[in-house]
Amino acid sequence: MNERKFIVGITEPGYADHRAESGLLEPLGAEVRFLRWGGDRARLLEMLTGLDVVMVRDIPVMDAEAIGRLREGGGIVRYGIGVDNIDLEAAKRHGVKVANVPDYGADIEVADHAAALTLALVRRVVRRDAQVRAGQWNIAQKEPIYRIAGSTLGLVGFGKIARAYLDRMRGFGIGDVLVCDPYVTDDLAARSGVRLTSFEDICRAARIISLHAPATPETRHIVNARTLALMNEKTCLVNTSRGGLVDVRALASALEAGRIFGAALDVLDTEPMADDCPLRGLDNVILTDHTAWYSESTVRTMQEKAARAAAEILTAGAPTNWVNRW
Repeated sequence: MNERKFIVGITEPGYADHRAESGLLEPLGAEVRFLRWGGDRARLLEMLTGLDVVMVRDIPVMDAEAIGRLREGGGIVRYGIGVDNIDLEAAKRHGVKVANVPDYGADIEVADHAAALTLALVRRVVRRDAQVRAGQWNIAQKEPIYRIAGSTLGLVGFGKIARAYLDRMRGFGIGDVLVCDPYVTDDLAARSGVRLTSFEDICRAARIISLHAPATPETRHIVNARTLALMNEKTCLVNTSRGGLVDVRALASALEAGRIFGAALDVLDTEPMADDCPLRGLDNVILTDHTAWYSESTVRTMQEKAARAAAEILTAGAPTNWVNRW
C-alpha cells in the first residue's frame, strides 16, 4: 500500500452517519474528511484540493474546475446510479476514475414508490384526504376516477426499475403495455409482453405514463408543451427518474387547465423545489422529495458499496463499477 496517507472527502449534506465509510477506509490508511461547504463554491473548491477520492450525492456539480482540484489518478464515487452531475470527460482527461453504485437495491424501493404514487394519483387519495379533512363527504362522483385494470400503461425507459414497476402494476390488472426505449430489443420486448413504440404514441395512447429514463440531452424536457398536448384528460404522469425529463412550467399549465388528469413527481428540475415553482398550490399534482430510492436498507447498502468503490480506487486502481473507462 502507498505510504502516503490517502484523503477521502465526503460532501455534505450526507447521511445520518458515515461509520460504514470510515470503518472500511480508515484501516486502509485513509483520512476521511467531511466537506461541509454550505453551498459556497469557493469553499468547496478549496476543500477538494488534493483529495484522492471525493464521494458525492446529487450535489455538488463536479465540473472540470472542481475535478481539476483532485489528485490526478484519483476518483469520484457517486452515491447511487446517476452521474449527470459529474463531467465524465473532464474526469477522464484528468485521470480521475468515476464510480457509481448501481446495485444498492433501489429497484425495489423506486418501483414501490412509483406504484404508490400511481395508485395515490389515479385514486385521488391525497386530494380526497384534504377534502375529507376540510369537512366534505360524498364527493366521489363530482370528480371522475378511472379504473386501473385494463388501462394502457406507457413506460419511458425499460430498465430494471421499470420492469419491477411493471410487475407491481400487473398485479392491479394493467392492460396493454407500451415501451419507449432505444436499447430494448424486439426479443426482450416479446419476452416481457410489451410493445415497443415512440414516446409520442405513448402520449396519445397510454392512460398512465411512468418515466424511467436517464437524464441525457435527448431526454431533456421530453415532457413539454408539444408532448403534453398529445395527452388527454385521463392521462396520469408519474416521474421517479430525473426531474430534467419534465418541463415543469409546461406541465403546470396543462394541469391547471385540466388538459391531463394529474401528475405525481418524486423529482424536479430544480431541487429543492423553488419558491416560485408553478406546481405549488395545484391540487392535481402529488409531490415527494426525491425519496423514492429511500429505505433504511438501501441507505446502509449504498454507503457500504460506495465505500468499497472508494477502497478499490485507492488500492486496486480501478473500481468495479467504473463509469468513464479508458
